[in-house]
Amino acid sequence: MAALLKDLYNKKYINSLALDISKFYVPFDISSFTNHIFDLSWNNLELKQRMRRISSTIGIFIPLSYKEQINILIKTYNHSQISAENRKDNLGLENLIYSDFVQVYGLDDFNTSMIAIECFTINSSAEFAIREFILKYENKTMVQMEMWTKSNNEHLRRLASEGCRPRLPWANALIIYKKDPTKVLNILELIQDDTSLYVKKSIANNLNDISKEHPNIVIKIAKKWYGQNKDKNWIIKHALRTLLKQGNIEVLKIFGYTPKQNIQIENFTINKDIKIGDNLDFSFILRDKDILGNIRIEYSIDFVRLNGKSNNKVFFISQKEFKTEMHKINKKHSFKLINTRKYYSGIHYINIIINGIIIHKQKFNFIGNDI
Repeated sequence: MAALLKDLYNKKYINSLALDISKFYVPFDISSFTNHIFDLSWNNLELKQRMRRISSTIGIFIPLSYKEQINILIKTYNHSQISAENRKDNLGLENLIYSDFVQVYGLDDFNTSMIAIECFTINSSAEFAIREFILKYENKTMVQMEMWTKSNNEHLRRLASEGCRPRLPWANALIIYKKDPTKVLNILELIQDDTSLYVKKSIANNLNDISKEHPNIVIKIAKKWYGQNKDKNWIIKHALRTLLKQGNIEVLKIFGYTPKQNIQIENFTINKDIKIGDNLDFSFILRDKDILGNIRIEYSIDFVRLNGKSNNKVFFISQKEFKTEMHKINKKHSFKLINTRKYYSGIHYINIIINGIIIHKQKFNFIGNDI
């Protein structure tokens, strides 16, 4: 069984953290600090709850002014980075407790907190903490983010984008930017030519977030950026992934996936009765009277829901330039139990999608444990 992320916050990490803090704050009570964290409720806490327990407890056991606390934690953090490098450890996720400390204790001291965030985002991230400052000091924080776009450090440039994502996972949505992403787009314009993969991923994810409320804005940007250079092409391909799955015709055309009038499905086979744990095996031949050309091949399944209605989910197969008249596809779709989807018995449908258009639909029967 895979280790749980929340278990990254274990006794080894806490003991190491406490020891590092004590080097720069001698009165730090390592034993009491550790006991306070690992109380009877610890095992029931999830990842972010454990993060908050640790960061809040640090504040209790360093009973000084916020500026003094940050001075100690910056020294601790920099020391831990050197130690981790020597041990060849990667403490990126665990060290989110430092920026969480800023979020808990630093909202009333903007300038000190920005200094701290600049430190704590290096080799970790402050994407959650900075959002609280956007909510409290929107204009000041976005000005600071613009300054970070000019940094030589990719972690700060990435924070400028990641921190203002309207729909950042594990974080509350920034409603103001879901409604009007103008200020976010100003940030992305400043780093649109970034060549760092770390930054490009964030730009793409940010644009993908925006596309869910404002598809036309993102499509307009995509048409402007795509084709300028390989880095922007990479960004746009990842930024448009949601719209591609939705079969947005304008987006498909950007990548040269135009509707195909003459493509036919031949020899479609499928195991029509399946149960939990089985694979849905299906195969077919794509054929055109001329060469197939530039096509994106997907399939979707209409999953039966508890209320008897269906929920459609799209899955990617392939996309490329085919220089032949036919191409055979063999595919499996697993119906193993997973945490993110519950299966219900009944007639399901599989749809074959070519360049955003459904060209074949086939039913199959799923027999679940709910019968």
